[in-house]
Amino acid sequence: MARKEILNRIEKYVDPFRITKGKRFKLKDFDPGDTCGLTMGKGEAAELLQRGTEWLAEELDMLYAQDRWSLLLVFQAMDAAGKDGTIKHVMSGVNPQGCQVFSFKQPSQEDLNHDFLWRYSKCLPERGRIGIFNRSYYEEVLVVRVHEHILERQKLPPPFVSKRIWDERLFDIAHFEDYLTRQGTIILKFFLNLSRKEQKKRFMERLDRPDKHWKFSTSDVHERKFWGDYMHAFEEAIRGTASRHAPWYVVPADNKWFTRLIVAAVIVEAVEKLNLAYPRIDAEKKKELQTARAALSRDK
Repeated sequence: MARKEILNRIEKYVDPFRITKGKRFKLKDFDPGDTCGLTMGKGEAAELLQRGTEWLAEELDMLYAQDRWSLLLVFQAMDAAGKDGTIKHVMSGVNPQGCQVFSFKQPSQEDLNHDFLWRYSKCLPERGRIGIFNRSYYEEVLVVRVHEHILERQKLPPPFVSKRIWDERLFDIAHFEDYLTRQGTIILKFFLNLSRKEQKKRFMERLDRPDKHWKFSTSDVHERKFWGDYMHAFEEAIRGTASRHAPWYVVPADNKWFTRLIVAAVIVEAVEKLNLAYPRIDAEKKKELQTARAALSRDK
């Protein structure tokens, strides 16, 4: 299949989940179990994903060599949606030298003594590299919004803790992303859209399998009580920050194979549009290479 034809097919499957205008976005319009009519076994899905990751690895190798653009992948989801597994499978063939993964846990005291974007901005990818945020600055308008007592630890002056604080933070994030894109950072944001029913199923599987016990935390069950609050917070976050330069992808997450295929397709599509190529060398560099070749040829 020709490269252009593959890209056309990729776009067909990516488009339904791409959000570039958030004004009318409603999470209920997106089915966590959607597969766009695709049906395939695990083996077939794995083979297709491998082809995608190989293509992705080639593109990202040129990204690293060209040293102009950077790529920021943001992953947000409820627990058990498959963030870790998706990152692992999609990025499996990428050169580790050009990839950085950050998982943001509870903020340190130093983090709390700075503005809410500080600890995330420190970890942004430099040119030629991929930065992966496994949870991100969006936590500041998700978990902090659902559990407002966390906001008290951030030591904001009282006049700045108003009912408008979430709208203000979303405004700040949108402008932060606009700034980054004008510096050459491609931002792709993924919300892995898991159903409450499927989350329960995955939690039960973790409890049934001793090798999965380490993944389970009682806090995961506690957070299910706030499911509706989280869905509202996700909806508001996507609605307030979706744009053409920093789109959201609401990826169905009830079928892991489909989640991974869509995420891989989104990244391939984005980097392909950059028309990446290995740097060309000038006449002086060519002369240096010829000299080096001659020297090596004489070497015994």
